[in-house]
Amino acid sequence: MDLPTLWFLLIAFFWAGYLVLEGFDFGVGMLLPFVARDADDRRVAVGTFGPVWDANEVWLLVAGASMFAAFPNWYASMFHALYLPLTLLLVALIVRVLAIEYRTKQDDPRWTARWDRALIVTSYVAPIAIALALANVVRGIPLDGSNDYTGNLLDLVHPYGLLGAAAVVALYLLHGATFLGIRAEGPVRERARATATRVAPVAIVLAAAFGTWTVLGVPLGDATTSPVAVVALVVAAGALVTATVAVRAGREGIAFAGTTVAILGVAILMFAQLWPNVLPSTDVVAGTLTVDAAASSPYTLKVMSFVALTMVPVVLAYQAWSYWVFRHRVRPTGDASPLQALARRRAAEG
Repeated sequence: MDLPTLWFLLIAFFWAGYLVLEGFDFGVGMLLPFVARDADDRRVAVGTFGPVWDANEVWLLVAGASMFAAFPNWYASMFHALYLPLTLLLVALIVRVLAIEYRTKQDDPRWTARWDRALIVTSYVAPIAIALALANVVRGIPLDGSNDYTGNLLDLVHPYGLLGAAAVVALYLLHGATFLGIRAEGPVRERARATATRVAPVAIVLAAAFGTWTVLGVPLGDATTSPVAVVALVVAAGALVTATVAVRAGREGIAFAGTTVAILGVAILMFAQLWPNVLPSTDVVAGTLTVDAAASSPYTLKVMSFVALTMVPVVLAYQAWSYWVFRHRVRPTGDASPLQALARRRAAEG
């Protein structure tokens, strides 16, 4: 395997990790109006991802930095063309962080309610922006022979992108509901299970439609349907059906595993269908950026490979450790924060 191919796979891995891990964060934020009836319910819901959301966002930073270093032409053309949706994503992530951290800074219900509303709104806006951006990367955008963007905002908003956004929202609602099933306790857990039962059929239909369109309708020019994408679509569909059955049977761990595999499958089919390009052109064939044409020099990729070999295991180990530390369910006990809940539990055990 050559280095450009290796780094394309690594970037796909980073994006897939981000979509899965940040997916349940977004999903819980979207679900707040449906699973939380009072302040304690909202504390339980937010507490399920409160200790780990920042570690989840590291995957986005690593994905973006890897694109910048390994494929600078891809990074430049993509961020030029998708400036508005990516700026919207950045603003949504900033406001969302403020909402998570500031919601309990004052003992004022109105203060908390305003930040909770901001958390709900940004939990929808951020994944929609991500879905539109990735859908345009896979579908292709108007690029000239110099790889410069020649379109406008309307060229980025099309039925394929909107279907992708709808599918991602439905998948994340289901993913967040199954995550609450394994991390929350009390009324929040029960409402999450009921919500998952209602959302699952919608998620199956939208994800299947988006995946089928990606596999059959997206290839441009000489590109063909990828067998890997077809397999990923079948696996994702099967995982969603499994998650639906598991939710109805009360098998919360299996349901969460199913939504995780489904999101991974969608990510894999998109990057598999994109290969061997990194950014197709819908304008002229010469504008399409391929993996080899967009890659950095061999020396740069070699240095990056040594760094990745050292740092990626560290990141994975830290992520696993953080999830292990905060593995206990969040209960409606009145604790002010997940750290206080953990301290109280340890004191009771020892």
